[in-house]
This record gives sequence, structure tokens and C-alpha cells, in this order.
Amino acid sequence: THKGSLTHANGSAVIRIGDTTAVCGVRAEVLLADAAGYSEVRAASSAAPQGGAAGMKSVAQELDLLVPNVELATGCAPDFLPGMPPSKMAQELVARVYALLHASALVGDECLKIWGPVVDGDEEEDEEGEKEEVSEVKAFWVLYIDVLFISLDGNAFEAAWAAVLGALQDVYLPSAKWVQDRGRVVCEDLVEGARRLELRGLPVAVGFCVFRAKEAGAKGDYWVLVDPDMFEEGLCEETVTVLLDCAAGETRLIGVEKVGGTVLGRKEMAGLIGMAEKRWKEWRNVLKG
Repeated sequence: THKGSLTHANGSAVIRIGDTTAVCGVRAEVLLADAAGYSEVRAASSAAPQGGAAGMKSVAQELDLLVPNVELATGCAPDFLPGMPPSKMAQELVARVYALLHASALVGDECLKIWGPVVDGDEEEDEEGEKEEVSEVKAFWVLYIDVLFISLDGNAFEAAWAAVLGALQDVYLPSAKWVQDRGRVVCEDLVEGARRLELRGLPVAVGFCVFRAKEAGAKGDYWVLVDPDMFEEGLCEETVTVLLDCAAGETRLIGVEKVGGTVLGRKEMAGLIGMAEKRWKEWRNVLKG
């Protein structure tokens, strides 16, 4: 892994897994709260019953503040030549990255908010009778997360997510303040005033494939492949992706994606989760660099 490889981005990372290489760049732009419809979202959340709060979407998801994109038409593989329209695989990767970003709650709402003073005369008074300045959300940071595959030889989602995770760890947001006279957000040019994007945990995606023996004398035998390449993926009918986070000292299982096949049962799936926990430790050491 190599972070900070793109100088024109707020954060970037290059990830290589075998012969699969992906680069991710994160670009931050300002979105005014009024233009985003934040007041309607806040009113809807306050009107919702307390019992349904757990199933509510975050502000980042409601306002689409995290915008991933995956580009495969780079000549990274024979099936993805430059100039081709977005493929089905690219669209699936975008959907999966988007879902994991919100399911893991990796980026909190608070670090994307830009605050400013309330100027409608509704200042609050403290115990001494002095007026206190009241702040409100004036704008948000929108993070455009672009993943570009330089070479593709299998395990695309694990590589794409690792690149996204590394790039988000490298993101610095400039100091921004609301200027009432101009009615806009002004960002400082000084690097010293920039702050690192706060992330919650270290969610990791681990991919597996199941290869079944097809010889007459070996029917029923199977092998689980970790980090499969494109050739191995073509031979396997059953794939599993385990999404977990062990940063808090205990395993938090975010989700398990299983496609095709009938080989793996509950016992085998529990074994894959144990293997994914070991893989998480490897990714933690890799992403530290």
C-alpha cells in the first residue's frame, strides 16, 4: 500500500493484492445545507418515533455525502478496454462499496458538518445574562471517492474496498468557516489548519471462493481459496465475502455475502469468519503504512 500518491486529491492510496492494483482518490467539495435539503431531513428525523431510530438512515446517507465510483474501463483486463461504457461489474462494485460505507458507519456525520453562527437574533443567554452565540449547520463536506483499477486479476471488491479505506485514512479537510457577509463557506489555504478525517473502526472485506472437485472418484471434496485470482474465480461456483471489524477488541460482523453453491453450511461459514479475523490483522498492519 502507498498513501498520498495523488497530490491533487484530499486523500489517496494505491493498493496491490497479487496482480490486482487499484488506486483511490478522495475529493472533498462543499455542499450548502439549504441546497441539500438538510432542514427537511432534520424535521423528518425529529418527527420519527424513538423506537424506529435504529433503522433510520444517517445524514450522510440521506444527503448522499459519500459518492463512490469505480472505473474498470482502463485496459486493466482484456474484458475492460478503454472507452467502454460502465460494465455490470463496475456498477456492482459501486453498489457494494456504497452499501459497506453506510453499513459500517465508517464516516460519522459530525466530521462532515460545517458550522456557522445563527444570525436571526435567537441567541441564548447564560446564567449571567450574557448572550451566547448559537451555532447551526451551514454546509457539509461531500466526499467523492473514485477508484480506478490499473490491473485486475481477481478479488476486485476486496482490492477496491482496501483502496477506499486507505484513501479515507489519508484524507485531510481544510479549515472551513461560514462567512455571513458573503453567504458562503470560505476555506483556509494553510496546511497547518487542515484536520484529518475521523474514521470509526477499521471494517475490512475478505473474499473467498470454493473449488469443488469434478472427478468421479473425488466428488464431494472441496477447497476454500482465499484471495482468488481471476482464473480461480472462473473455476469456482461459490463465492463468499465476509465484512467485519475487529478494531474495538472484539469482532463486529457487518455482513456476509454468499453467491452460488451449496457446499458451505453454518459450520464452514463460522470457519471462514475465523479466517477473516486473521486476514483483518494482516490488513491492519498493511494499512498502517
